[in-house]
Amino acid sequence: MTDRITIALAKGRILKETLPLLERAGIRPLDDLDTSRKLIFDTNRPDIQLVLIRSADVPTYVQYGAADMGIAGKDVLLEHGGEGLYEWLDLKIAPCRLMTAGFADRPLPSGRLKVATKYTGITRRYFLEQGRQVELIKLYGSMELAPIVGLSDLIVDLVDTGNTLKANGLAPLEFIMDISSRLIVNRASLKVKNRAIKEVIRRIESAIEPDATGDAA
Repeated sequence: MTDRITIALAKGRILKETLPLLERAGIRPLDDLDTSRKLIFDTNRPDIQLVLIRSADVPTYVQYGAADMGIAGKDVLLEHGGEGLYEWLDLKIAPCRLMTAGFADRPLPSGRLKVATKYTGITRRYFLEQGRQVELIKLYGSMELAPIVGLSDLIVDLVDTGNTLKANGLAPLEFIMDISSRLIVNRASLKVKNRAIKEVIRRIESAIEPDATGDAA
């Protein structure tokens, strides 16, 4: 089927809010994405299939046309750079804040700061705009551990409720930006499958909760 649309979905936190959104748009996977070990899923729409991948890989799949569309957090898109794709809609789901975090009761060094994060691009730009020198330490998980063991002075990470930070004796410090999930579209796919993609976009846009906001809880 020439106009079959492949939508890349992010595993984890975003998926829990993505599936109800797609359901409201009339797109429902035929398998349970939480329990199935599949990576490609047929839906109730023969012209739409879903692929389930790591959040950080969604923009890459869409950029290179392995997926026609995708749903990813704004944080991931900023790190990726957005080449070869359109950021089409703010879906108003999975809201959180990107923030610096550390020990609230400890003064920071006056010189170069050591900052642990997986968002090295965003973090570099943020501190550069402030004229502050930082040494970036790339981590992929367990970010809260870095200040505790002395690996870094601060971390930059997504904050939702702040409970994980609190449980580890840390606190959110400086707000960087609000983050929510976005619908992205491959540029070439939009030309080749324009009608089919515009129809899916219309359905998803109409399914966005009218009272949803991008604010974190």
